[in-house]
Amino acid sequence: MRFENRRYLILTAEQAQGVNFNQVEESSLEGLRYSTDETKTFVKYTIEVVEEDITYTIFNPESEQEDTVTKAAGTYGRPGIYEESMIEYNHAQILEILNTEEWTGPLEP
Repeated sequence: MRFENRRYLILTAEQAQGVNFNQVEESSLEGLRYSTDETKTFVKYTIEVVEEDITYTIFNPESEQEDTVTKAAGTYGRPGIYEESMIEYNHAQILEILNTEEWTGPLEP
């Protein structure tokens, strides 16, 4: 699948006001694409899915000791605006949605 770890959230224009643009691929409100009625927009970001806990050893230069670090299983990289109740789309799904009249408008003859 293309952009396997890329995810998208559709937001209301009002919700977009709360996006931290350091956490998504877009750089500002002005750079967002809106639905044809300008009530919805979307953001994209990259996630990392960790299937099971990963433990590794790193060298701590301050203590000059090796430290053990564990990364817990889970999904990382979602922006702060994300809520469990939201639908998170993959690349193919968002392309299908954006290809509707709600997002592209009717084609002019």
